[in-house]
Amino acid sequence: MKTGAVIVAAGLSSRMGDFKPMMQLGAMSIISRIIANFQQADVFPIVVITGYLAEELEKHLAKLGVVCLRNPAYATTEMFDSARIGFSFIEGQCDRVFFTPADIPLFTYDTVNRLLARTEDVVKPVCEGQDGHPVLLKCSLLEKILAYKGEGGLRQAIAGSTDNVGLLAVADEGVLVDADTQADYRDLVSLHNKTLFRPVLDVSLMREGRLFDKNAAMLLHMVAYSGTVKEACEHIGISYSKGWKLLSSLEDNLGFALLERKPGGDAGGMSVLTAEGEDLLQRYEKYVEQIKKYANAIFYDYFAKPAAPAVNSNKPGAVSTPGVQVKRQMDFNAELPQVRTRKRTCLK
Repeated sequence: MKTGAVIVAAGLSSRMGDFKPMMQLGAMSIISRIIANFQQADVFPIVVITGYLAEELEKHLAKLGVVCLRNPAYATTEMFDSARIGFSFIEGQCDRVFFTPADIPLFTYDTVNRLLARTEDVVKPVCEGQDGHPVLLKCSLLEKILAYKGEGGLRQAIAGSTDNVGLLAVADEGVLVDADTQADYRDLVSLHNKTLFRPVLDVSLMREGRLFDKNAAMLLHMVAYSGTVKEACEHIGISYSKGWKLLSSLEDNLGFALLERKPGGDAGGMSVLTAEGEDLLQRYEKYVEQIKKYANAIFYDYFAKPAAPAVNSNKPGAVSTPGVQVKRQMDFNAELPQVRTRKRTCLK
């Protein structure tokens, strides 16, 4: 069952006084952290809706393997309008889709995995009696959601699409803690320092050099979706010439064609994946999925689990960070740089 995600990052961030998606949480930005959370659970494709400072944000995300789509009317429309753009892209590509705004970055991999294990039409994480994000939807609901014209925005559109809603109780305050103000941001930083340590894998297929990786896989996915290399490159934030250079290099090294080019005259040409290209993409993604499952399953056999964050009773939802909790975890959870594991495999 394929699951994608839509992250809405089109707003003005007026209450924060800074551009929220690109504010730092340790070594990563807020939106990069959200993307990493989904990628760890093998969620794909991940669609980011941009608007305010779109060009700057898209450049920031260019190497993260996500699809960027713009809401040109971001200043005069609601979050639901941005969500529609993402859902329209996802519809027909996935069985389920996560939705979250771009200012709730600290939900955990465990929460995402537990949401994925549920079977209801809609599943919401609930912490301390409050429902949060990300919300998981079956894509069979998207037609009704996209057609909704009433009041109440996305929440009411979802509510009107099905009665089959599941509530997943979690002890993960990250599903609630957002970043609307500078005080919220300080709370995010505190919680972040407790939940940083986790495995992140990049899997490359090698011969004498790199043969196929996540960037090549993303480009093939986008060509399959858009039908042209030009649009595919625009969606993933690389130049047209760089895209063709990558494809040509892949085909030379693999020894077979990945794309079939079809001239189109006045209507413009198009490209489709060859049978060999589709087969390679599917085998690569299944292989990566199994590696990630194994890596996550054994991670805490080797590294201590992070201590649960303590609730600050002076402010609902806020998190305190007494230093003693960090020391109990062998200093793995405080101020730790992101861990990356690279698996190299020879393709015969």
